[in-house]
Amino acid sequence: MTGWLFYALAILASFTVGLSKGGLPMVGILGVPLLALVMPPFQAAALLLPIYIVSDWFGLWFYRREYDLRNLLILAPSATLGVALGWATASFTNERIVTALIGLIGLWYCINAVIKRGNIPKKDADVPRGMFWGTLIGFTSFVSHSGGAPFQMYALPQKLPKMVFAGTSTILFAYVNLIKLPPYWALGQFNIGNLELAAWLAPAAIIGAWIGYHATRIIPEKLFFRIVEVALALVSIELIYKAIAG
Repeated sequence: MTGWLFYALAILASFTVGLSKGGLPMVGILGVPLLALVMPPFQAAALLLPIYIVSDWFGLWFYRREYDLRNLLILAPSATLGVALGWATASFTNERIVTALIGLIGLWYCINAVIKRGNIPKKDADVPRGMFWGTLIGFTSFVSHSGGAPFQMYALPQKLPKMVFAGTSTILFAYVNLIKLPPYWALGQFNIGNLELAAWLAPAAIIGAWIGYHATRIIPEKLFFRIVEVALALVSIELIYKAIAG
């Protein structure tokens, strides 16, 4: 893990992590794919986890008053189950199949949203859907920090105010990232070297969190959700390509 390309991609990945914690969840999923260009994906996920946690604290402060409690009460326990499933199946989980599945579901949602543009019924937070998507959020977040796509598919139909949407996402993933620490440690994914590197990369994430929060406040609400939907479509296509290309 040396060379200018590695460090450039690591800084950029950390910055995107910070942007996601500031309220732009659509860019957070880029972190692992960027680092996966120069290192194994699971090692990339382990390197970024401390950076996620550091930037989480800034996101929690930014959104301490802007979130949907019902969604958090539904999603947090089910995401815990998803993380546990990810840990229990880490030795034989086929990451390519999981990646392709998430990509296909996300792409289907975006196509359906375009077809029904202006006529999508609002769906309130509910336990059955929340348990399904929350478990998927925890599982995919554990595997490759890609829980943002399932969260968007669950939360977008609720048509929450943009700051509440962003705050709920930020708080939920702060919790999910914290509970991923023991499994990652048990799987031997942390060492002094990557923790030191994470400490050097943390300022890029902190700057990203500040920029992301203020950008979220400025972007018009309708445009914000269009950006989220477009980003979900692009990420879904990238996930499908990643799964096919291996």
